[in-house]
Amino acid sequence: MSQLRIATFNLLHGQPLAPDGAPRPYPADAAAPLAEAIAALDADVLALQEVDRHQPRSGGTDQASVAAGAMGAGDWRFAAALHGRPAPVAGWVPDPSGPNGLRVYGPGEVGDGAPSSYGTALLTRLPVRHWRARRFAPAPFGLPLRVAGRRGLTPVPDEPRAALAAVLEGERGPFTVVAAHLSFVPGWNMAQLTGIRRWIADLPQPHLVLGDFNLVGAVPRTVLGGATALERTAPRVRVRELRAARRARPAVVVEPRRRRVREPRARLQGWYDLARTPTYPSHRPAVQFDHVLAVGVPRAAVGPAAAPRAAVSDHRPLLVRVSL
Repeated sequence: MSQLRIATFNLLHGQPLAPDGAPRPYPADAAAPLAEAIAALDADVLALQEVDRHQPRSGGTDQASVAAGAMGAGDWRFAAALHGRPAPVAGWVPDPSGPNGLRVYGPGEVGDGAPSSYGTALLTRLPVRHWRARRFAPAPFGLPLRVAGRRGLTPVPDEPRAALAAVLEGERGPFTVVAAHLSFVPGWNMAQLTGIRRWIADLPQPHLVLGDFNLVGAVPRTVLGGATALERTAPRVRVRELRAARRARPAVVVEPRRRRVREPRARLQGWYDLARTPTYPSHRPAVQFDHVLAVGVPRAAVGPAAAPRAAVSDHRPLLVRVSL
């Protein structure tokens, strides 16, 4: 069974950074650093956050399309959480001519001339059975945060978020992957994560949820729930054999009390982290905001994980190998 390379990467709109974490200007080919970083990951499934599409600040690049080309993705989607342009302190200025709410773009929309947008992307080399997208409203208030290129704390309003889900065809059958970028507002992001769990409940397991959750430690896996999958402790065929043998026994007038054949008890198996390593800030990682969480994936199927340094973004990509 070959292992898939599953990765998540908050791009910071492909912003090049110096070794000390300071922003650098985009080169003449604004897409080149991003394409190089994505190609180096060699991912089979890749979730991207803070993705620009046709934004002047990133050279007008369709970053999801560039990333798909760099990794050789056969299919991909970009979910625009908003259409507009970034504004210092104010967050975002909506584009009055742009679509309202969620808009999903794919390979068929490359070069369509749509207004500038920003959101989340999911790219894959595997066959896709089904796509699904949703948008989360922003929290009604923001927080003071550290912003690359600014000293101290900057008041930052929250913004709409987008999530994408895909049912992929693996060697062992279908499984579901979600790409998400959650709010930085405590509590609000946990509600969004709970909403994602409900949103994909009808899709085939295993489930993998990838992205920047703005949550650390055990919080994400605790929120998703510690008992959402059941794994039998013994194969059902053994139970059927025991029942058949009991029915085939010859009848006797007197027989000892028969022992009841019980169904094996279910063992609770919950969500867990496939990789635990700091990813932020990229020049000196101290905390893990970026996660790959799974349910229904045997721990024996999980291989090595890494958070390599990239030439773009204040986050490091998180990469893990999984047999699916």
